[in-house]
Amino acid sequence: MTAYPVKAEGVLGSDHRMGDETFIASLVACVAVGLFLIASVFVPNFFQPLTMLNLVTNNWAVISLGVGVTFLLVSGNFDLSVGGVVALSGVLAVWFAQSADGNNALSTGLGFPYWLAIVCALGGALAVGALNALFVVRFSVPSIIVTLGTMMLARGIAQVITQGSQRNTNLPPEFGILGNLTMFGTSVRLPVVLMVVLLLVAIFIEKKTVFGRLTYWIGANPVTARLSGIDRAKHLTYLYLLSAGIAGAVGILLASEFRSGYSNRGTLMEFDALVTALLGGVAIAGGFGSVIGMFFGALILAVVTTAATGMILSPDWQFILKAVAVFLAIVTQTWALARRNR
Repeated sequence: MTAYPVKAEGVLGSDHRMGDETFIASLVACVAVGLFLIASVFVPNFFQPLTMLNLVTNNWAVISLGVGVTFLLVSGNFDLSVGGVVALSGVLAVWFAQSADGNNALSTGLGFPYWLAIVCALGGALAVGALNALFVVRFSVPSIIVTLGTMMLARGIAQVITQGSQRNTNLPPEFGILGNLTMFGTSVRLPVVLMVVLLLVAIFIEKKTVFGRLTYWIGANPVTARLSGIDRAKHLTYLYLLSAGIAGAVGILLASEFRSGYSNRGTLMEFDALVTALLGGVAIAGGFGSVIGMFFGALILAVVTTAATGMILSPDWQFILKAVAVFLAIVTQTWALARRNR
């Protein structure tokens, strides 16, 4: 994606920068609404309140992952490991929680109490985040290479633990509660509520805290940030731990929802999270973008995917349709912002 120009002196709160981000987020929101209306014309029964709700609730995992990926992209870095971390954390949660007296290898675990199994699974996710930070910060390896490697490492460990299959037996009764718990007497599940809370917290951090402003500064002009005394290494370490922690929580909740640890769970989620961020106007070179834009980018992807399914398109055509939507959205954003700043 074309990097949007950002003046270094404006990263800590320039009205121009914030104006451009608000403009792009508004544009993405309008595109999402427009695509929804177009889909309503061609797809039977698409224009319904339940469809609107499902666009968000069915994509809570990708939207949650998009928060961590967005912060890292704004800082000028990638995290393609989140899909592997989703698989690893879910498999670890099941393996740790399974009783130690199973009938076979796939039904035998470590017999930890459920709360301890969750803590240890999160620890495994954070270990991947720490490994990402170590190689990116300490050894200056490009983040796209590091996180591709840790994605394969995490998924590989998950495949070893599940022997290429899945673990779904000999689990404690409470294992399936978190992923299926409904809230406030409605059908809205706990993971969706946690996603909303995560979005609100992320928006607050992005707009109202020094941590958020420093993230923009590091991405827009890393040399100026270093000369200003900003501890880039520590900041990026926090961002990678945040992204891995979110991915770990998503993996644990998905494992709870399906009461299973599956090594292929989360496949391509890292790319969906990246695409939603780019659709939302996040600059791939860093220094520009917003969580709000990422959210509406996720809605664009959800509308296209749901509409394609409703029109009974084959998976091959669905990929083509998604690619066209991504291309048009990014070109439109770049063109609109260039005209605005002319």
